[in-house]
Formats: sequence, C-alpha cells, structure tokens
Amino acid sequence: MSTFGFLAARTRRIRFATQVLVLGYHHPLEIAKRYGTLDRISGGRIVLGLGVGSLEEEFQLLGADFEGRGAIADDALAALRASLSRREPAYRGEHFDYEGLVVEPHAVQDRVPLWIGGRTPRSLRRALAHGDGWVPFGLPLDRLREMVGAASLPDGFEVVLSAGRPLDPSGDPDGTSEALRKVSEAGATLVSVSLTAASASHYAEQLEAIATIAGIKTAAEAQA
Repeated sequence: MSTFGFLAARTRRIRFATQVLVLGYHHPLEIAKRYGTLDRISGGRIVLGLGVGSLEEEFQLLGADFEGRGAIADDALAALRASLSRREPAYRGEHFDYEGLVVEPHAVQDRVPLWIGGRTPRSLRRALAHGDGWVPFGLPLDRLREMVGAASLPDGFEVVLSAGRPLDPSGDPDGTSEALRKVSEAGATLVSVSLTAASASHYAEQLEAIATIAGIKTAAEAQA
C-alpha cells in the first residue's frame, strides 16, 4: 500500500491491482477502509485482486480459519461489494454482520473492480458470482482455454492471463508477439507480462515496444 500510495501521487493513468490480497487475513471493513482511501487518493484507479489463500501455515500464524476459508471468502466478497464506495456500509451475512458506522474516506469508484485469483473451476465460478475478473495461475494454456470456453462470461468481465517467461519485445518482437497471441487465443482479455530490462530507461523502451506490438497507444500517441 505504501508503494501504491507513492506511485498514485506521481502518475495519472495507470491502475493499481493487488495480486492477490488474501481475504481470510482481513476483515472486509479493513479492506474497504484501506483500499477505499487508496482509491480516493489515486482518483479511482484501484483494482482489488483477491484470493481465498492456500498456505495453511500463514492462516495458522494469523489465527485465521483455514478449513472454512472458502465460505468465509464468499461472505467477505459479498460484504466488500456491499461496503466499498459507501460512507455508511451495512451488511448481514453468515460470517460478517455490521451496520451503524462511518467509513470515510471511502472508494470513489461506483464499483471497484474485484479480480478473483485461483486455479480451480470453483475460483472461476466465484469470480463470475462476485467479481469483475478472473486471474488464474499455474494452469496450462489448453486447460485455460477449455475452462474459459465453457464459461458464460458477462460483458466487461476480464480474464487476466500470464504470458509466462519474461518477454524481450525490443530484442525479440516475433517471440513477444507469439506469446501474446497464445494467451489471447486461450481467452485472455488482459495479459500480465514481465519484461527483461537492464536499466530503468531500457524498461521504458521495452514498455514502448510491447505497446507497439500489442497495438496499444502510448500516452504521447493518445494525446496527439
């Protein structure tokens, strides 16, 4: 959050996505207050990437319920949807129940995007039921293509897939283009990439190069 806060003050266009925030480690109001404040100071550029969690040791360390984490996460998602962007949130659920309080500042987006992480059909169902996007990991592209193809995705629903290995768009544009094509054909609406770079200026060049390959307008082009 400190990094996002610093970057929010120095940028205007990029969005900030948590990748991922484990629901079972936090009360929904804690998330709504912290990230609602961040949404406000960034001018509505927050995306909450959320997950159920899989490391039992971390749950034990925090005194959180590991065995019931799925049901708790579902209730937390419903509570978040009812609480984000509201000054006086109220929610009644199986695991969370609150009203009569003020959250100020709160998120300025009418609907803060919720991206759900996971690698199972249940995680995709959870994303469709409660979220605005799905961020799978650790699955082969053919399996992802199968799962996405079998789902009925609403308009605007994001499928965020990783391009895998670090890409070198300026040094290997063909390889970069092929990597983007493969994840796009698997159902990606957004592609998560890491870039090889030897310096900050080289990284900026790589961003320009991959924007060209992907057909994305840069800030300068958008203003032209």
